[in-house]
Amino acid sequence: MDLSREAAETVGLQAVAWLAGNDELLPVFLGATGASQEDFREGLQDPVFQGSVLDFLLMDDAWVMAFCETEGLRPQDPMAARMALPGGETVHWT
Repeated sequence: MDLSREAAETVGLQAVAWLAGNDELLPVFLGATGASQEDFREGLQDPVFQGSVLDFLLMDDAWVMAFCETEGLRPQDPMAARMALPGGETVHWT
């Protein structure tokens, strides 16, 4: 399912907010990306940053499911949002 850019940014912002409230997973994200708490706050409205948060969440099905359950989303919504944000386009190598 394709999402509009606006809908994708909403899901991206939800993902950033969800991750910010997750005391166990936020330090893992910060450690994996090298981002600081300040970088995290500054990236809230940045679609590229939102995409990086979605990339991180999409690494683990349990994280996706926990996020979707909390936010009332379908399990396919984070991937659809990621594809609509900058850097999430399908790459055609041929």
